[in-house]
Amino acid sequence: MRQLIARLDSSDPDFDAAFARLLVSPAESDSTLAETVSSIIAAVAVEGDAALLRYTNQFDGRALSDPANFRVSASALVSALQAIDPAVRVALEHAAARIRDFHERQLGQSWQYRDDTGSVLGQRVSAMDRVGLYVPGGRASYPSSVLMNAIPAKVAGVSEVIMVVPAPSDEISPIVLAAAKLAGVDSVFTIGGAQAIGALAYGTATVPRVDKIVGPGNRFVAEAKRQVFGRVGIDMVAGPSEILIIADGSVKPEWVAMDLFAQAEHDEYAQAVLISPDMTYLDTVAACIADLLPSLARRDIVSAALKNRGALIKVPDLGAAAAFSNRLAPEHLELAVADPQSLIERIGPAGAIFMGAMSSESLGDYCAGPNHVLPTAGSARFASPLGVYDFQRRSSLIEISAEGARLLGEVAATLADAESLEAHGLSARLRLRDGD
Repeated sequence: MRQLIARLDSSDPDFDAAFARLLVSPAESDSTLAETVSSIIAAVAVEGDAALLRYTNQFDGRALSDPANFRVSASALVSALQAIDPAVRVALEHAAARIRDFHERQLGQSWQYRDDTGSVLGQRVSAMDRVGLYVPGGRASYPSSVLMNAIPAKVAGVSEVIMVVPAPSDEISPIVLAAAKLAGVDSVFTIGGAQAIGALAYGTATVPRVDKIVGPGNRFVAEAKRQVFGRVGIDMVAGPSEILIIADGSVKPEWVAMDLFAQAEHDEYAQAVLISPDMTYLDTVAACIADLLPSLARRDIVSAALKNRGALIKVPDLGAAAAFSNRLAPEHLELAVADPQSLIERIGPAGAIFMGAMSSESLGDYCAGPNHVLPTAGSARFASPLGVYDFQRRSSLIEISAEGARLLGEVAATLADAESLEAHGLSARLRLRDGD
């Protein structure tokens, strides 16, 4: 039988090298891609709507002559919500309610206090004014991306959420438009690609400039977000999707095999890894993979992903499994074990942790409530899931009393002298002399 996924054993002498290869994420950019994206963004920054029309007609097979046609009307969003399958609408509404409930618990609060000198210190939390949301479009339908990105922005208090979605050959998913209506998106424009990111970053006569851009896209979109970062904020430059499953043999092997497939079907560079101390269980999962794979509609993509970046890994115990997970810092981590609570204390970085047999990662993608926009390529070591806090600004509040100026002024002046910053020291000392 052809081996569909790599088999590794931590006791093998060449294991470290093999495991290190799992840590390498495929390159998301190259010089040709960067140059192409740079030229598109530069054209949009200079020409505005004229460039948007040119690139949209060129890349999306459209024949628009007026940039006003980019905007989807508010009535079209209402019509889309009313027209979709009632069962899909109920599912969207249920998911939206759970996502909103979870993110409302993340709201940061302003606070301040008065110290013993009478000075007032604190933090002021405010929402961003305008946020841009990129949603993949065309015949593809990703309403979950709309809900996961737009709802926390609106919960945070963002005044205006601008959504861009490509409409190749003038096709756009009504379910995506329905999700935009449910999530409270304020404006929708049918543009995509690097040109859409450029429009959001620089603004045109039709598309307003935003403070931050969020949402997934292809490699051109990812590279464009990388290039405009600094002029606007971005959520992250996401790599291929990942799942790591730690299993003790207590969860049905066909469930675990399908959970690996669910991640591998995203694209051929998605990563699906299973770690277990039970060799017999790994053998059984491998057999399930072979049995179930032919029935999948996206079997070619799944097969390529498993071959490229998948692995079944034998380790001595669950503690070793946790240690390897911490090295990977996976986007999604499933603890398919009988007692996940006892293992969670040993788990370090991970974007989202799914605990127990019933907690499939697919629920997190759609409707569990927590955000499905997660750090990839090991960036969970320093990054977190998208949340309300990503759409809020924090300003420090500093109101120094006369007594505080006398006390802190000397401290500041001494440190300024040590750094040879004369004006800093003089600024502090003037208040020492004239504070009363």
